[in-house]
Amino acid sequence: MRTSTFALAVIGYLFSNAAFAHAHLRAETPAASAAVQAPTALTLTFSEGLEPGLSGVVLENSGGASVKTGDVSLDSANDKTLVVPVQAKLVPGDYTVGWHALSKDGHSTRGTYQFKVLR
Repeated sequence: MRTSTFALAVIGYLFSNAAFAHAHLRAETPAASAAVQAPTALTLTFSEGLEPGLSGVVLENSGGASVKTGDVSLDSANDKTLVVPVQAKLVPGDYTVGWHALSKDGHSTRGTYQFKVLR
């Protein structure tokens, strides 16, 4: 009985660590569902350090057209934060941010969120 309890505890520990190893989006600017003035950059902060060359962001307007952005980089003070310059002038309307992130331990995640640009 004690051996099986120990084995279950070890298995639970291993799987719980694997679940936390993925880079999950923790914060973003502009924030999800926010109504803001046109941003000049997007910042996305994750739960894990990232591989910037294998992580990225696509910004789309309400019609689904891509909006021109600059190269993705890491915040110089935080390897968990992606910085994406917005090169196009954003007009009022709804925008969708699609992101994919590869954590330094090799796990990938992806997701989307929306924000609105005010007049």
